[in-house]
Amino acid sequence: MDVDSQKNHLKAYGLTYWILSKEQKVKWLLNYRGGSFLLPDTQEIQRECQIRGISFEVLSDAKTETILEEISSPSQNMEAVVLEKAPKIAVYTPKGKLPWDDAVTMVLQYAEIPYETVYDEEVLNDALLVFDWLHLHHEDFTGQYGKFYGAYKAASWYIEEKREAEALATKLDYSKVSQEKLDVALKIRDYVIGGGFMFAMCSAADSFDIALSAEGIDICEPMFDGDGSDSGYQNKIDYNKTFAFTNYTLERNPNVYEFSSIDMTQKRMVSKESDYFSLMEFSAKWDPIPTMLCQNHTALVKGFMGQTTAFTRDEIKSNVLVMGETKSNGEAKYIHGIKGKGFFTFYGGHDPEDYQHRVGDSKTELDLHPTSPGYRLILNNVLFPAARKKKQKT
Repeated sequence: MDVDSQKNHLKAYGLTYWILSKEQKVKWLLNYRGGSFLLPDTQEIQRECQIRGISFEVLSDAKTETILEEISSPSQNMEAVVLEKAPKIAVYTPKGKLPWDDAVTMVLQYAEIPYETVYDEEVLNDALLVFDWLHLHHEDFTGQYGKFYGAYKAASWYIEEKREAEALATKLDYSKVSQEKLDVALKIRDYVIGGGFMFAMCSAADSFDIALSAEGIDICEPMFDGDGSDSGYQNKIDYNKTFAFTNYTLERNPNVYEFSSIDMTQKRMVSKESDYFSLMEFSAKWDPIPTMLCQNHTALVKGFMGQTTAFTRDEIKSNVLVMGETKSNGEAKYIHGIKGKGFFTFYGGHDPEDYQHRVGDSKTELDLHPTSPGYRLILNNVLFPAARKKKQKT
């Protein structure tokens, strides 16, 4: 999985998932040649690699032992982690959304990793309990319809999406979309606390935390929910209820395409050509979880924008791990934390290979980006629940 030897990093994850689904184990060699996978050697697996266009090497038993000995040496920042089970994957997304509306569904399809879709009705009926891993589509959990009002209130797609959201809330016996979305967020919170793994990108990350912190408070203006917001609602926000963010200021203007000060989009001073973020290096033997989530063939990853492009470094809780950041800009791109028995990862931006994705843009063709470092980070999260759980050393 290093930069020179692998022709298709993304499909390699799908192959690994396919092997796990056949109840065979895989070793993930953390920090060894870009986070390589040590697979069983069978004719079927070799043939599947060839079909999928994945580069591989056949190792003798002696060579394999030599590699594993090197990895186990205390002097090497490497570790061999056993992957045991193909995680059951859910994508939280509205009915009828096309796969290319979301980077995660797009890369899951490209890597040939199976998933199921769920939305509000299924979440409220506890459907998440059968899944190991949940991705949140670019959702607005605050009930403000993505804050698209200023630019798109007259657009037919905005009017239709608002109508559909209101109809679903009514069907589920809610008087407001914001109330329904809050209950969905609370169910997802409980899923994570109970041991689930949640991965969110772009506005799903900050709007999720904002919804939790505004429980019982009306932060929506009349064009969103038909009545006024609570007076002085900023002072009523409870940051203790959030997963990752704290001390942020909500954006009150409904015409501004922004939720809060969490997002760096309007504050960042960086050009497209110089927009990169750095992955942090962790101890593979002592901190295998963040090491797994940062496996890549480069430590410097191209930046990309979204409604929530990156997170304000100073508004991230101290117990949340920053795994990717642009220090010069004071922003975090890729963060991870523990909540109860479960885990969450938030990743800023919309599409790692579409720098400034806009409404109506054509889809990204991943055949043109089979070695994408930005997409690898998503797939690291998909495989993470497959790892054999070890007692934490730190």
